[in-house]
Amino acid sequence: MEHFKTLENLRDYIKTLGKFYARPTERHAHPTLYIGATEAGIVHGIRKRDYLFSADEEWVLPHNGMGLSFSAHWQHLKRIYRLKQKITSQKSIDVFWVLEKADIPSGLEFVVDPKDSNHYLLTVTEKMTVYTLVAKLKWIADRMSVIRCGEKSL
Repeated sequence: MEHFKTLENLRDYIKTLGKFYARPTERHAHPTLYIGATEAGIVHGIRKRDYLFSADEEWVLPHNGMGLSFSAHWQHLKRIYRLKQKITSQKSIDVFWVLEKADIPSGLEFVVDPKDSNHYLLTVTEKMTVYTLVAKLKWIADRMSVIRCGEKSL
């Protein structure tokens, strides 16, 4: 295992591994699901505005322009991190991330957000039940790395 003395050392090392996808998440919150969320528009932990649902909300349909948001660039991650801090009233924010070469379950794919090339969406590429998507998002979350209290790193 390597020891990194500075954030620059870590950034340089990550560049050798390939592209990364990161999500700032409030401490103790799930990195890919909205578990326990009380707001309208959440179906089994998935925000309806993130994915295209069938009319009965039992299925998630493929869509290249919709998916779970991830940053793929340090500056974008910093901006989203600061926004998240404002929304969560300065609570601790952790940064969960996965590398481009990581195994992503079939039926899911990272695609560039058409509105921002530093932003990626984890999209659905094949029709699946909501429960299948939940299981796949949990699978990804279980394999994500985490930087606790990301403000120290960003």
